[in-house]
Amino acid sequence: MKKLTVNEEMSLLSLLTKSGFSKKKVKQLVKHRAVLVHEEIIKRPDHRLVPGDEVIVKSEKEMRDEKHQCPGLEIVYEDDAIIVINKPAGLLTIATEKEKIKTAYYKLTSYLKERSRSKEKHLFIVHRLDRDTSGLLVFAKNEESQRKLQENWKRVDKRYAAIVEGILKEKSGRITSRLKESKALRVYSVQEGLDDDEARTSVTDFEVVKEGSDCSLLNITLETGRKNQIRVHLADIGHPVAGDKKYGAKTDPSGRLGLHAYYLAFDHPTMGKRLVFQIKMPGEFTKLFQKPAS
Repeated sequence: MKKLTVNEEMSLLSLLTKSGFSKKKVKQLVKHRAVLVHEEIIKRPDHRLVPGDEVIVKSEKEMRDEKHQCPGLEIVYEDDAIIVINKPAGLLTIATEKEKIKTAYYKLTSYLKERSRSKEKHLFIVHRLDRDTSGLLVFAKNEESQRKLQENWKRVDKRYAAIVEGILKEKSGRITSRLKESKALRVYSVQEGLDDDEARTSVTDFEVVKEGSDCSLLNITLETGRKNQIRVHLADIGHPVAGDKKYGAKTDPSGRLGLHAYYLAFDHPTMGKRLVFQIKMPGEFTKLFQKPAS
């Protein structure tokens, strides 16, 4: 950040060029809302200044940092094709019949429209996280990027941290079943050998990372990505996700669903390079496995 005090009446352009900025750079700074006078954003290079005015010119780093600030959401990465966020637990990915506004999609779209001063900004859904699951979620900024991401979604590496009830006898393994959703919107594993065209094969790999007195922290890797897959599969083996009453959990040690999407790796839809994102576990998770002070 650079601060300049005006000593005589002049235009903003004159002040900044005298301070070492080129005319082209001044126009870029104004266009990107990086120049303020008395904390108000200046929109024209020919803005008239008077003695005593304090002019603030934000640095590129400050502008990048501000670009990644959306109220209620953490923006992990953004470019012209995609935007990756850390969705908090309790927030829907997209709207439902009952809820249109309290969603990651709505919050992010509103923020982008406000930032660009345009009503034409749109986002495109690539995948979803359950309302009570936190973690990494990617949106596309155009239809072509959405199409490419979804076409290559089988190559995406998704990993989750899960707090489950109890101590597992098997410290790692694979859970496979065919999942189906009931009319009551509850997902369940179809009985083996039962012929059901609507049931879809689902595969979940797990590994125990830490153990507490009555709960365990698992690393989950998905080979398929069905609705509620992790929650159903862990309940199937007798260790439901903590806080998940819908699928049989009886405890809620962290005050929320014990599921967090902490790792996401995929091929960029336009550049082609592999992008890898990894975020920290929620504090509510780590506290469960901290040893008490002696």
